[in-house]
Amino acid sequence: MSVEEYNISLGTYINKTFRTTGTGLVFKELFKYLYIIFNKLIAFLMKSSLFIAMTAFLLPYFSFLLYNIRANVNLLIASSLCIFSIYSLNKLSDMKEDLINNPERVGFIEKYKNIIIFAVIASFIASLLISFLQNPFAIIIMLFPFLMGIFYSIKVSNFRLKDIVGIKNFTVAVSWAVIGAFLPLAVYFSDFILISLIFYFFFIRVFLGSIASDVRDIEGDRASGVRTIPVVFGLNKTKIFLLLLNSTLLPWLAFSYFAGYFHGYFLVLVFFIIYGYWYILHFCREGIKIGKTMDLFVDGEWIPTVILALILA
Repeated sequence: MSVEEYNISLGTYINKTFRTTGTGLVFKELFKYLYIIFNKLIAFLMKSSLFIAMTAFLLPYFSFLLYNIRANVNLLIASSLCIFSIYSLNKLSDMKEDLINNPERVGFIEKYKNIIIFAVIASFIASLLISFLQNPFAIIIMLFPFLMGIFYSIKVSNFRLKDIVGIKNFTVAVSWAVIGAFLPLAVYFSDFILISLIFYFFFIRVFLGSIASDVRDIEGDRASGVRTIPVVFGLNKTKIFLLLLNSTLLPWLAFSYFAGYFHGYFLVLVFFIIYGYWYILHFCREGIKIGKTMDLFVDGEWIPTVILALILA
């Protein structure tokens, strides 16, 4: 018995399951139903870029915490809308590569292409408007990743940043680091050392996640002629590089602590670094089949991070 077989509501499904299997298996079938619903929900959030938009809310929110200032919800919404428009635009331009890497997403994009184009334009305009109403300086912060996203996604004079090995990962990391480190500065200016520490933290973390995501797309990128770091250097060397890169956060954390920064979030940052080692070792294994769990655990790493930060703080 499966949910697809019935295609019915939860209540009706439980009743049919109970009559068919009895009390012994009803909870097992219920769990199976909820798992399928959850899986479909996550798939929709990722295909529609709503999941990454949530990340664009949580990442700068954590930055506000690191700066130890009150989060500006309007700026967080503007950040979310801006990243939503950028990643939706990228999905529109990457349909050729995704035919191999993510055919399910291509089908979704093709089906709702006109709606997505409208959403890209509307979201970006709303992001700029909200930013301007908070602080004109915030518009520059929003424009930077959007312009980088255009050069990254669209060929200009037969050139795009994505075609250069490593540059696309650098571009993505800088764009997120600009939002993470500079968005709080629209309401509060801090010292240069703290700004630099926070910028480096977000840059390294997003750079790691960007390269790790390319590990999943090796097959499609190689077939499409896209030269990513995993395609050029192979899985093992990529894993070693990511582990070394994540390890740079250890002296970063030590310096930050002894310089008097982030004491309230020290354990959160320790968790974050350990979490990075885990997903590098997990997703950079030979023969592993990587699906939506990559996005869930890499892009979604800010969910447990923010929750832990709120609990410990």
